Amino acid sequence: MESTNLPAKRLNEPGGQDKPQIFRTLRNIDLNLLTIFEAVYVHKGIVNAAKILNLTPSAISQSIQKLRAIFPDPLFIRKGQGVTPTAYATHLHEYISQGLESILGALDLTGSYDKQRTITIGTSPSLGVLVMPAIYQAIKQHAPQLLIRNVPINEPETQLAQFQTDLIIDSNSFTARALGQNVLYADHLTLVCRQQHPAFSEPLTLESLRKYEHSSFMTEGHGQNPQRQRLDELFPERQISFSSYNMFTVAALIGSSDMLCVMPVRLFNLLRKCWPLQSIPLSQLNAETVEISLHYNKLSLRDPVLENVINVIRQAF
Repeated sequence: MESTNLPAKRLNEPGGQDKPQIFRTLRNIDLNLLTIFEAVYVHKGIVNAAKILNLTPSAISQSIQKLRAIFPDPLFIRKGQGVTPTAYATHLHEYISQGLESILGALDLTGSYDKQRTITIGTSPSLGVLVMPAIYQAIKQHAPQLLIRNVPINEPETQLAQFQTDLIIDSNSFTARALGQNVLYADHLTLVCRQQHPAFSEPLTLESLRKYEHSSFMTEGHGQNPQRQRLDELFPERQISFSSYNMFTVAALIGSSDMLCVMPVRLFNLLRKCWPLQSIPLSQLNAETVEISLHYNKLSLRDPVLENVINVIRQAF
């Protein structure tokens, strides 16, 4: 990128509220010159900087001349076999060095484990409350510098394929070859109702339970699947009078009505602490389980930090 003789006052104008002005200013500066400036400053000489950057001393000198045309200062003064920075150059160095370190930290080209970084994990609301506490504790124990961001799931395959989300934890299975999957745990299913439900006043049979309305099973981003079909066979012609993406809403409704709902046991054990819920023993559900899996883009395994996070989460379960 060619630099232009930009007047020095352009760099000193307060432009905090004028973002386009910032971009126009940077457009007129060859940012490679800042790297050369730092090399000359740190190594105290043009020859030494040329060796480090694998450039000729002439190329380094030309770059310094371009910088002198941009800034209102000679920047470096010859002293013996090397150069010494001016006060203005020392002032620039404080900002430029911090900026370059921040850029390298964000890029994390070396996959350093000690760099602060945000890991994005997608879950449904109800699954998030079950898995995120254990995930947070495990990651903080092995990589305390990492920050965790929990985001909702909308189009999981797209989120992973386009790297909008680092990881997704869900009970779905995806067919895309580019995506990897590890089962974290399997959970049994149970039929849930409110406490003192009228169903307990008679024998608990499939026939007696079919007359009650149902809420939909695991509706958070789930479509038709073999397990849903088996539940439909178990409760044929059941009336789904309410469905929600959020199992907390379902739990609140079950706790104040005669509605029934099939849900994972771990989720039931959590929700019954908040609402007056009770499990209905039903042997026909004993064989049904739901698998909770960790999903990721296989290309993410090239990232040592993310690969380590995946291993840490797997070991946590």
